[in-house]
Amino acid sequence: MPIDYEKVMALQTEGQTYAWRDRETMLYALGVGMGEDPLDANELPFVYERDLKAMPTLATVVAWGAGNFGAAGINYLMVVHGEQRLTVHKPMPAAAEITADWRVTDVVDKGAGKGAILWGETTLKDKASGETLVTLHGATFARGDGGFGGPSTGGPPTHEVPSRAPDAECALKTRPDQALIYRLSGDRNPLHSDPDIAKRAGFDRPILHGLCTYGFCCRAVLRTYADYNPARIKAFDVRFSAPVFPGETIVTRMWKDGATVSFEARVAERDVTVIKNGRCLLDA
Repeated sequence: MPIDYEKVMALQTEGQTYAWRDRETMLYALGVGMGEDPLDANELPFVYERDLKAMPTLATVVAWGAGNFGAAGINYLMVVHGEQRLTVHKPMPAAAEITADWRVTDVVDKGAGKGAILWGETTLKDKASGETLVTLHGATFARGDGGFGGPSTGGPPTHEVPSRAPDAECALKTRPDQALIYRLSGDRNPLHSDPDIAKRAGFDRPILHGLCTYGFCCRAVLRTYADYNPARIKAFDVRFSAPVFPGETIVTRMWKDGATVSFEARVAERDVTVIKNGRCLLDA
């Protein structure tokens, strides 16, 4: 059934409640490779409950399931993450109870055989105070659902990275079982765990979650430009351009101009760019 543009644009949910504790905070950090070296004093605070720190990108999983793109009628076997944007209003706590409000902001028809892009915005608020913690803006690329007659443009503008040589690079190795760890934070799409389903979706083996790659890039920026202080990150935006296979090395190339760190990421083993148009905004 083709996408009903007016119906999808009207989709929204309000006041969904979620909670997490230190266990979920540490499990997420392990899912994006933190603690690879148990003696690394910079990464240990993200995976150890003493003086526990939460990564900013934890926000992408604490309200997993918020929203209702399932009502759009898209083919989820053919769905991949297209873009992810994060705006931090208050640093992510290591434990909290929150509410999540979700709405559709854009639906773009790329044409028959080219897919559709559905943009959703999720606002996470502290349940007790009502204060906004984080705003998430994400694009779902529905590869099998184009040609429904909707608008051919939409969504926020793309950040352009500088044309000069990068100012810094950070190479981080993923584990062969990285997707199996990461999926325990919420996204249990079998595309990332079941070889048979991955083949049906066009991949020769399960792929890493796009948001896991996103977390690895955040880890690279935290290490290179934020002294592992998550409170310094105020925004973190990416466009996903190709999948990573668990076990590969993600090399994040960074350009720093004032408070803005532009970045891209590639897989060293295949020399394939997997993240484009990355933008991290640091505090002044």
